[in-house]
Amino acid sequence: MEKVLKYSSRHPKPAGLSLQYGTAGFRTKAEHLDHVMYRMGLLAVLRSKKTKSVIGVMVTASHNPEEDNGVKLVDPLGEMLVQAWEVYATNLANAEQQELQTVMTIIIQQEDIKMDQKASVAIGRDTRPSSESLSQAVIDGVTALDSKYQDYGLVTTPQLHYVICCRNTNGEYGEPTIDGYYKKLSRAFNELVKQVADCGDGRLYLNVDGANGIGALKLKEMEKHLNSVLSLKLYNEGCKGKLNCECGADYVKVQQKPPQGIEAKPLDRCCSFDGDADRIVYFYKDHGGVFHLLDGDKIATLISTFIKELLVKVGLSLQMAVVQTAYANGSSTRYLEDVMKVPVYCAKTGVKHLHHKAQEFDIGVYFEANGHGTVLFSKTAEDQIRQLASEETTDDKKKAAQTLQNTIDLINQTVGDAISDMLVIEAILSLKGLTVQKWDEIYTDLPNRQLKVKVADRKVIETTDAERRTVKPPGLQEKIDDLVNKYNMSRAFVRPSGTEDVVRVYAEADTQDNADALAHEVSLAVFHLAGGVGDVPKPLR
Repeated sequence: MEKVLKYSSRHPKPAGLSLQYGTAGFRTKAEHLDHVMYRMGLLAVLRSKKTKSVIGVMVTASHNPEEDNGVKLVDPLGEMLVQAWEVYATNLANAEQQELQTVMTIIIQQEDIKMDQKASVAIGRDTRPSSESLSQAVIDGVTALDSKYQDYGLVTTPQLHYVICCRNTNGEYGEPTIDGYYKKLSRAFNELVKQVADCGDGRLYLNVDGANGIGALKLKEMEKHLNSVLSLKLYNEGCKGKLNCECGADYVKVQQKPPQGIEAKPLDRCCSFDGDADRIVYFYKDHGGVFHLLDGDKIATLISTFIKELLVKVGLSLQMAVVQTAYANGSSTRYLEDVMKVPVYCAKTGVKHLHHKAQEFDIGVYFEANGHGTVLFSKTAEDQIRQLASEETTDDKKKAAQTLQNTIDLINQTVGDAISDMLVIEAILSLKGLTVQKWDEIYTDLPNRQLKVKVADRKVIETTDAERRTVKPPGLQEKIDDLVNKYNMSRAFVRPSGTEDVVRVYAEADTQDNADALAHEVSLAVFHLAGGVGDVPKPLR
């Protein structure tokens, strides 16, 4: 412990600073994170000793502004850190210098960690100016506990998740290097589009907004591995613009407009990554110059429809489901359930909740509307599909089984991955002969509106049914129900923010005017029944 405390004095904690480890790990202004990074190096070692596995530490703040940074730990199979350890992370980050030893001792005792067990930590970082020195602080933490580390340098978040999974499955998931990642994905993609490429004119053209981040850098590296059938035009590749500034998936989704710097003709297919390349959204402009967004709901619908059709072809009766959050557009839910006959489940907001629910099925497709998501295949499903691909006699069935097998290999099952999801989408559009407009027309989104209401204390709102209904304060849900009944094809829900004293309001209805009116009326109900502060919410029009 002496060495831990000695090193810790080089990474002092600012007095009074308190942070919480959430779904996205820790995130705040970069200058407040040096001590947190050092301590997450310590925690990663303890987690590695506990699990007898390689643990990942990713230095990134994803879609946040360039001045921010953050850190998240990656568990043995490439999943997010288990919830029980989020509390340890928070306690360790917030301990004053003199409490550090005590907090560490408590973790070691509670988890019965054998300190003589060897540990190994893998570290990755994004392109932010602060990331290099902050990842050095993580290395100091690992070194203070005399443990081994491997620094992978600049990587996307999903690439680090992939490497961790490979290293802890003895290469069963793939070769545990960034080159291994490129090879696995490109081999699967090239196999999928081969049948289209053989037809001659099946070239795919795609404009990619790299958010001036790590995704652009890694996509350039990957391009040489890809079949020439895919032609990528990269914008916002980090040479001059600021990370996530007027570009990136979050900007495009929230602002409902194309990123700065992208030049595209009407009906040109475009996509945007976020800062650490774990989210993707597609978009295009029609001939009238109207902007169209294809978000996580549209992506989940495209992928699940494709997989369902293949399962029917090969005759496998596997249990497949799509997992959404309350924010998923009602039209997507109706299309999946009524037209495609795919069961849809709703989970609480936050990727870890969706991932957990998706694990309950043979094939679980999950995407948040913001474009973060992936597909999970159970071992049973994978084994059955690979078996069919190797032995199926009839040509059509064999081809469908091989297509499924390549789809499994192309998907990064550890976490949402913009590069992997992009290649899956491009392969499906190519195989189905769909333009971006035709994909968009599979269903039409219901008009919706999201608002925020400032409250004195967000904890007065308690929800149930995957955040779709409130149980507290009394009378609020009844009021929302009454308001919803006034409008056609409508629904609304409210939920407390995870980070600030605001209540988030979502409403959808048959027209934009009705969605706006419903959102406003629900905001008023929240303001009056849940302790609103400041100005009373005003009508949108």
